[in-house]
Formats: sequence, structure tokens, C-alpha cells
Amino acid sequence: MYEKLRGIVLNTIRYSDKHNIVHIYTDGRGLMSFAVPLGKTQAARMRNALLMPLSLIDLEANVHSGRDLASLRELRRNYPLTTLYSDPVKNAIALFISELLTHVIQEPEGNEPLFRYIEQSVQLLEQMPDHIANFHICFLYHLGAHLGIQPNVESYRQGYWFDMIDGVFVPSAVRGHMHLKPDEAQVIHLLSRMTFSNMVVFRFNREERNRMLDLIISYYRLHNAALGTLRSPDILKQLFV
Repeated sequence: MYEKLRGIVLNTIRYSDKHNIVHIYTDGRGLMSFAVPLGKTQAARMRNALLMPLSLIDLEANVHSGRDLASLRELRRNYPLTTLYSDPVKNAIALFISELLTHVIQEPEGNEPLFRYIEQSVQLLEQMPDHIANFHICFLYHLGAHLGIQPNVESYRQGYWFDMIDGVFVPSAVRGHMHLKPDEAQVIHLLSRMTFSNMVVFRFNREERNRMLDLIISYYRLHNAALGTLRSPDILKQLFV
């Protein structure tokens, strides 16, 4: 049965001499995997251009009950992304986001708020002319709300520690838990105020930003066993001063 869906391309992997597997996060069916034939024709090149990481597409999927792989009948771009692939900084951010999402999104059912958040974030990244050094930090922090792991900032008090296991601020370290000391816990609270609209006013140097990236990824890893080693953060850490 064919079904019309909106999708966000996460990644493409080589499956065989004749096919790639493309993982696409869809609005109605969550994460889906598609077998896409390889080829050197113009049609194949056009199709591959539509399946770049974070491409926003409309598609018709042939959903087979009981099968892991679906097939595509129609594929169309629903939002043009040009600077995302031509600008090396935006491209590095896009590759990081797609790699992270590939690990943390596993659900085979629709989640419209999560889909909309990712879709709108990609569109914003495409539209922004500059001042995007904090984009990945802002994206990661607020993604946590859609994954059910956002820190409880209402528990924050000056001088409190941050409990990485329970996601709350505490007056003292709890034995057996991972914690951030009060100075870094204060940064986590500060990030709760960051949005895509105001992120330019948050001034961090490279060392501070990289430390925040490491902390947030560590927090994600504690709450999502599927998040293994990521390659793209090393590239991001070299981009911003």
C-alpha cells in the first residue's frame, strides 16, 4: 500500500552492489528504511541529490507489512536547501545533526512535535546568513525536550550541582551518580534560556563551547544507550573561535 509522507533524510549506507539503504524520519511513521537502487543515470543522480543528509522531502512509500525495508515510488523536494550544502560551516553542523539523529531516533511510529522541531530547525539553519556558532548547542539542548530528557531547570538554585542521571539540580552530590560541579551546572541552567532567536547574544569562546558540546553529548549518552561514538563533533570543534 502506498502512503504519502513528509520526510527528513538521516543517512545513506551502502547495502549491496545494487542498492543503498536510506534512513528517513517521517511525519506519519517515524523512522523508516528504504532500499534505493544504485545507478549512473541522470534520474539516479537526481534522486541521490534529494537524499542528502537533512534533505526535506515529500515521498510516496510502499509500506509492506512485516518487512523491514520499504520502497519509494515518488520523491520530491519540499524545501530547497542550498547554503546547507554549499557553506562548509553549515554543512558540518548538518552532518553532526544527521549523525546524532541517526543514533537517537529509533521509533517506528510518528511523533509530529519531534518531526516539526527538526524540520523547522533545518529550515532556520538554511535561512540564517551568519552568527550560527551556537546553533548546534541550542538544537541539542531543546531536542532533549522532545526525547524526554530535558533537564528540570525549576530545581536550579545558585550553587547547586547538576545530577546527570536524574536530570535535576541538587544541593550536594549524590553518591553513585555523575554530577556537574556548580560552575558547570550554572551553564546548563543558562542554556535553558537560549533560543534560535537570541543565541547570538550568548558569547562563548571555542574552549567553552566545545566543553558544552562534550557535556551535552555525555548527558545524551547516559540517557540513550544507542548513542555510541560520534565522528562529526571533532570537525565542529575546529570551526568556531
